[in-house]
Amino acid sequence: MSARPPLFTPFSLRGVTFPNRIVLAPMCQYQADDGAPNDWHVTHHGRYASSGIGGAIAEATGVTAEGRISPGCTGIYRDDHVAGWKRVTDLYRRQGIPSFLQIGHAGPKASTKRPWDGAGPLDDGSDEPPWQTVAPSAVPAREGWHTPRALDQSEMPGIAAAFAEGAKRALAAGFDGVEIHGAHGYLLHSFMSPWSNRRTDLYGGDLAGRMRLPIEVARAVRAAVPEGTPVLYRASCVDSAGGSLTLDDTVALAAELRAVGVDLMDCSGGGIPTGQRLAAQKPEPGFQVPYAERIRHETGLPTMAVGMITDPAHANAIVAEGRADLISMARQFLREPAWPYRAAQELGMEDPASILPKLYAFYLRIAA
Repeated sequence: MSARPPLFTPFSLRGVTFPNRIVLAPMCQYQADDGAPNDWHVTHHGRYASSGIGGAIAEATGVTAEGRISPGCTGIYRDDHVAGWKRVTDLYRRQGIPSFLQIGHAGPKASTKRPWDGAGPLDDGSDEPPWQTVAPSAVPAREGWHTPRALDQSEMPGIAAAFAEGAKRALAAGFDGVEIHGAHGYLLHSFMSPWSNRRTDLYGGDLAGRMRLPIEVARAVRAAVPEGTPVLYRASCVDSAGGSLTLDDTVALAAELRAVGVDLMDCSGGGIPTGQRLAAQKPEPGFQVPYAERIRHETGLPTMAVGMITDPAHANAIVAEGRADLISMARQFLREPAWPYRAAQELGMEDPASILPKLYAFYLRIAA
């Protein structure tokens, strides 16, 4: 009997086991009803619950109404949001796949139009009214965007509490854990980056000040959930071109997050300053893997690699070489929901259909 490819070996965090290392990355759907997920979200996640993935992270979900990216984004700031998410988590639980909710606050990049309407800031001519955004400093995310209100120091405990309450609601909805969104120019990333954080109080200045709110949020979330619940953190490990957050900064953040009980860092990048879309930059496959590798090796914190990882052999090598513990994908799954099955075939896994639901596996075996 041949050994399983590393990509298809299990991985555990606090007793929650991923049957393999392939994770569905969070993808905003912009289809919610006043923050509540609906039939579309069930349809979206249903594609992947039967695909053979090892884990799933649901989209960036606001811990406050004003923390949503757009009016169509999901929320977890009211108790009536729980039922809609329960329909999603049931899909994954029936297949033995752990699911996580990405909880976040969009900060200076909130109050925006949906991507197909241009993704710019809402304005008085929009179908839905704009709202006041907040940030560490009154620095627009991009030239011509709305100017956020600088948060008062007295508001910081409320931000951490909103994340904690969101985490508790996520577990009530059946998620196995949460991922704190600290990437892509949203609120927590905007505190980390010197480009957007011009504060001179306890929450700005040197790295210790700039990472204070992300650590307070992580500590509050950790305290709000049971000991056996994994807490993940998605980070932009570096800023976009023109920004000033460095990988050294993020390695230091990862060490502090590990100390307060975060279990894994999801290693992304960019978002400050808001500029050219990633697709237009034509990055190399796996261009963010070095972030995951360095953080994993220097801090001991498990990591997840993301970004242009589409080839099964490449994904398998990343895990086999100890560069990251998990691999996540988004757009590749839109193109090819059955990617895990193809990967199992190409990597020579014995009985590749075994990663699928029993009915699918039965018919694929007899058709082989």
